Amino acid sequence: MSEEPRKGLFRRKPKDPNKKPGRLAQMKQVYELSAKHNKATPWLLAAAILGCTLLGLLAGLLFGGAVFTTILGFMVGLLLGMFMLGRFAETAAFAQMDGQPGAFGAVLNTARRGYLMDDKPIAIDPKSRDLVFRSTGRAGVVLLSEGPKGRSAKLLAKERKRHERILPNVPVHTFQGGNEEGQLKMKQVVPAVQKLPRKLNKTEVLAVRNRLAALGTQGTRPPIPKGIDPNKARPNHKAMRGR
Repeated sequence: MSEEPRKGLFRRKPKDPNKKPGRLAQMKQVYELSAKHNKATPWLLAAAILGCTLLGLLAGLLFGGAVFTTILGFMVGLLLGMFMLGRFAETAAFAQMDGQPGAFGAVLNTARRGYLMDDKPIAIDPKSRDLVFRSTGRAGVVLLSEGPKGRSAKLLAKERKRHERILPNVPVHTFQGGNEEGQLKMKQVVPAVQKLPRKLNKTEVLAVRNRLAALGTQGTRPPIPKGIDPNKARPNHKAMRGR
């Protein structure tokens, strides 16, 4: 009497659509994005790795220990290539988001080091659709506008006065995001925010956040464009809020 084979014993488990891609899958996405925007990406990465490896070999031939220095040079080249890939992907991501409503808010959201950002605009002009985004951190409150320089300046000034009235002893920093003279471009937003001097401790930051909850928002809230987060394009970067 023969037994029927068990069906589905070695059947693969269905893939979870909500499961995040692994590190290799993420790196593949980053590379594809970079190569699509910059055709020279593979050649530049290869030059970085090969150049460092050859330098390591040359150092070994001159001073001894060629095997060790060659491996060391390769590892240095690999790290350099990873750093370059992250920068290329960041540039590509900014170019991909450029011109979309809420793009500067998405960029401001990458300033994770000690900052907590409201995930949607705190103010919007119903006519012009100019936006103002807010992030809170150790430097105080950061307000970033998105829109033409002359027009968005009025909305930004209004929000600054409103915040200073509610938080009289907390620094309120304002920036304009855009491509006009005097505005911050996408790649300049995060460095400008992270250069601000720290004035608050973690307890004070939390108190400010609770106080800001009473401000509410002005107008409707358009969504921030989704896409590859430039912050994730950098290898070995722990994107943890509030740190």
